[in-house]
Amino acid sequence: MTGSVVFIALFMIILQLWKYLQNPWTRDGKVQAKIVQVTPRVSGQIVELPVRNNQFVNAGDLLFQIDPRTYEATLAEVRAEYEEAIDTYKAQRQNVLAFEAKLRESMAAIDQAQSNIKALDAEIVKAKAEFERQKELLPLRATSQKSLEAAQAEYDSAVEYRQGAEAALVEAMHTLEQSQAELEQARAQLGALGDKNPGIRAALAIVRQAELNLEYTTVIAPVTGYVTNIDFRYGDQAVANKPAMSVVDINSFWVDGYFRETFIRRIAPGDRAIVTLLAYPDTPLEGYVESIGWGIAQQDGTAGNDLLPQINPTFDWIRLAQRIPVRVYLTNTPASVKLRVGFTSSVLVMSGTADARQNATVHTP
Repeated sequence: MTGSVVFIALFMIILQLWKYLQNPWTRDGKVQAKIVQVTPRVSGQIVELPVRNNQFVNAGDLLFQIDPRTYEATLAEVRAEYEEAIDTYKAQRQNVLAFEAKLRESMAAIDQAQSNIKALDAEIVKAKAEFERQKELLPLRATSQKSLEAAQAEYDSAVEYRQGAEAALVEAMHTLEQSQAELEQARAQLGALGDKNPGIRAALAIVRQAELNLEYTTVIAPVTGYVTNIDFRYGDQAVANKPAMSVVDINSFWVDGYFRETFIRRIAPGDRAIVTLLAYPDTPLEGYVESIGWGIAQQDGTAGNDLLPQINPTFDWIRLAQRIPVRVYLTNTPASVKLRVGFTSSVLVMSGTADARQNATVHTP
C-alpha cells in the first residue's frame, strides 16, 4: 500500500515536471486593467460628489459637479459680445453698401459730366460758326450789330459752360477716387462676408469655448468600472488638468505573465493559457496569449555619478534568465471571481495550441 502511494506521488511529480518542461509556466503573473485618470478641464469648487472610493459606476454616470455659476456668467457675457460682433458686422456691411452706392453716384456724375462736355463741344462749334458768320455778314450790312453781339454772347456762354462742365468732371473724378478709397477701407474693416467674417468667427469661437468650459463643469465616468483614489471631498477646489480620481475599466482586465526568456521560443500568440489566481486557487481562468513583449528595461549601463555607466556586480557562475512579459487575454471570467488590479497569479501556456483563427484575429480590449 505504501509503495503504491509513493508510486502515485512520484508519477504525479513526474507528470507535473513533464508539463512544466513542455508547457511554459510561471508563478510571476499580475492582473492588470486599463485605469483612466479623471482630470477636470476647468477649476472650481466641488458642489456635488455623489461617488465614493471603490464605488461601481457606469459610463456616463456623474462623478462630480464643479460650481457652474461662474462659467454660466462667462457664457452669457461672451454671447452678448457675439451678438455685438454681429451688429458691428451688419453696421460695417451697411457702410460698405453706402460707399458702393456713393461710388456708383460718382461714376454716374463722371458720365454725366463727360456727356455734358460732349454736348457743349457741339454747341460751341455751332455757336462759333454762327458768330463767324455774323462777323462776315456785318460789313455787308446783311445783319445787325445786335445779332452779332447775340451770337458772340451765345458763343462765350457755351465756352463758359464747358469750363464749368470740365470743373464738374474734375470734381467728380476726385470724388470717385475718394469714394474708392473709402470703399476699400470699409471693406477692409468688414473683412470676409457671412460666416467667414473673422470678427464673427472669433466671437463664435469664444462662445464655443465658454460652452465647452460650462460643459466641463460636469464630470462623468468615461468608462464602466470602479472609482478609486478620490483626491478631494465636497467643497474642495478642483484644479484644472490635475487628476482628481481614477476609474478602473471593468471591461479591460488582462494578465501579464513574466516568463523566463528560455521559455519564450515555445510561446506564440493564440496559445491557450490557464491562469490561476492566488485569491481564487480553485477557479482557474481560461485565456489565450494575446501578445509577447519585445523588450524590458535595461538595469545596467544607466548613467550614474559623473554620467558614467552604472554597472551592478554579477556572479560569473550564475546566469539569471530575464523575465519577458506575456499578455494573456481572459476569455471567460466567472461571476464569482472579482478581478482586481495587482492580483498575483500563475500562468500556464499550452504550447502549440494556437490555431489559424486566433492568429488571424486581433483582440482590442
